[in-house]
Amino acid sequence: MLKIFKLALKNIFNKPLSLALSLVLFALGSGLITALLLLNRQLEDQFVRNLADVELVIGAKGSPLQLILCNMYHIDNPTGNINLAETKPFLNPKHPLIAKAIPLSLGDNFKSYRIVGTTPGFLTMYNAGFEQGRVWENDYEVVIGKSVSDQTGLKLGDEFDSSHGFMEDDDLIHEQHIKFKVVGILNPAGSVIDQLILCNNKTVWLVHEHEEVEETESDSTEIDNHLKHSDEPINPAPVIYTTEELLELHANAVQELVSNEEKDITSILIQFRGRNYQTLNMQRSINENTNLQAATPAIEINRLFVLMGVGIEALRALAILIMIVSGLSIFISMLNSLKERKYELALMRAMGASRWQLLTLIVAEGAFIAIVGYFIGALMGHAAVALISGYMQDSYRYALDGWVFLPEEGILLVACIVLGKLAALLPAIQAYRTDIANTLTQRG
Repeated sequence: MLKIFKLALKNIFNKPLSLALSLVLFALGSGLITALLLLNRQLEDQFVRNLADVELVIGAKGSPLQLILCNMYHIDNPTGNINLAETKPFLNPKHPLIAKAIPLSLGDNFKSYRIVGTTPGFLTMYNAGFEQGRVWENDYEVVIGKSVSDQTGLKLGDEFDSSHGFMEDDDLIHEQHIKFKVVGILNPAGSVIDQLILCNNKTVWLVHEHEEVEETESDSTEIDNHLKHSDEPINPAPVIYTTEELLELHANAVQELVSNEEKDITSILIQFRGRNYQTLNMQRSINENTNLQAATPAIEINRLFVLMGVGIEALRALAILIMIVSGLSIFISMLNSLKERKYELALMRAMGASRWQLLTLIVAEGAFIAIVGYFIGALMGHAAVALISGYMQDSYRYALDGWVFLPEEGILLVACIVLGKLAALLPAIQAYRTDIANTLTQRG
């Protein structure tokens, strides 16, 4: 059997151009399918993981999908701001339907990483723990995600200025206000919180208010003294908070927040106490009876995947078509080669090779081309996802792993081998039926 496979390899490499064409076609098909599998699985995992059991998002009127993408996935712009006076009922800790309401204030960034004003309850939604330091306690103190720390080099105790908006721009840096100070670094969570810079909501207001007031020199000294954060050294040892402790800090922060009814926030993330007809009707009630907008994350993300699914299915169909064309290429190449190899196959029969050995030889050639084409394609697919990951990291701060291997890839390998064998089957059957006497007589 080993001799049969060695002979199959020699026959394949005897026609390098035909081999190259078959390999390129097979690699393109399998590579595209591999890339689609990786992208689809990882994007879906990212979206599902970042849902964080949030059941409703309340924000300004606009696109509900934009509302979700901005406030939960942090890859879009806000639909606008909402007034605390309007949202105060939803932040009531005694609300009969709402178990947890997390206010968010957006608007600034540091090196394209978003600064999010919120409460310590936000950490409980992602089960975030501390690698170093503690939660923010004063204005301008921030806790940063692991990706922020790794990519920007920020360390515990470092200070920095923010930029207005969500993209890094030297012209939009707030150079006049008090600097942000890192007081905590989170453990890697594998979710969007890794890419965020967290502080209290008041800090987001002060960044802009302080900048405006500083234009009046007479008030600047008083404001600096009032807002300046503590210069006490921060203990690098991580503080271990229980969920109850974080929720208590959250409750205190919300109580202070709602006293500023004239201020604006960007959105509120809602978790319900339970599911009933009242919670199911809350979204419609908010949308119809208030100036606010409510959107359900699960519904909007499903709609997004439906939209994406059309394109993914079209690309998958194209990849399958390419692989079928590759199979036809193998079939035609072997069929043409068989006409030239009839005498060789007859000699093999005359020297003792059985019909089944000839059939195995041809099928092995098809399987070999399919296997090599698959592995070249798989390498191309993983490399393509790694390149896309770099683009997503730069543009959206979402990283994909191009070198994760999925169980579906094993199924794809089997499918490729089957396709290669099927493509070689008809030529193999013709080799099986080779008439020794006639072939040798015609050659003679």
